[in-house]
Amino acid sequence: MALNFALLPAAGVGARMGANGPKQYLIINGRPLIWHAIQAFERHAAIRRVYVVLSAADTQWDAHDWSRFDKLAVLRCGGETRAESVLNGLEAIAGEVAEQDWMLVHDAARPCLSQGLLDKLLAELAEDAVGGILAAPVADTLKREGQGRRIHETVSRAGLWGAQTPQMFRYGLLREALRRAGSEVTDEASAVERLGLSPLLVESDASNLKVTFPYDLEVAAWLLQR
Repeated sequence: MALNFALLPAAGVGARMGANGPKQYLIINGRPLIWHAIQAFERHAAIRRVYVVLSAADTQWDAHDWSRFDKLAVLRCGGETRAESVLNGLEAIAGEVAEQDWMLVHDAARPCLSQGLLDKLLAELAEDAVGGILAAPVADTLKREGQGRRIHETVSRAGLWGAQTPQMFRYGLLREALRRAGSEVTDEASAVERLGLSPLLVESDASNLKVTFPYDLEVAAWLLQR
């Protein structure tokens, strides 16, 4: 029987937040942002282990208390890009995870993942031949920017989804996909798509937000308090 593992790449600097340091260490409801992301997997009985991939130069991790987590393992092998960090993490755990085990790759800055959404992802992909991702149908009207930040055209939102995480694929498939794709892909599904496969879209919602800009912190704090 395949086991489920989570992997959180956390070697980035969070430039768009305008913070002094990696955004995963910004405090939200008294804990670092990444603490809440880890907690979602720590609480779930189906998750065997939670790997966090840090930069080798990370100096902030040890300043926080992670003792509450029994499933946590830290890998100091982060790369320059998300894809490099995920692949480095997968390579580092090669002796601990089987080819057919599931890897759930999750954003360190996505702290509000609910147990219900995690249940849904695991259930819908349990027997899937490819794997898939949490995603939400695009609700807003989309505009393409032209010169001078003026609207160039309106883009149909029909069939468009916003990709979220976790993105869930078999360990062996995901490692091979990232090895072939290179470092420029921005999510795991993109790498798998380059193998000619079509990951499943598992419907999520806006509550599973990614903290990208400063105002997102207030929204995330409110959601977590609920």
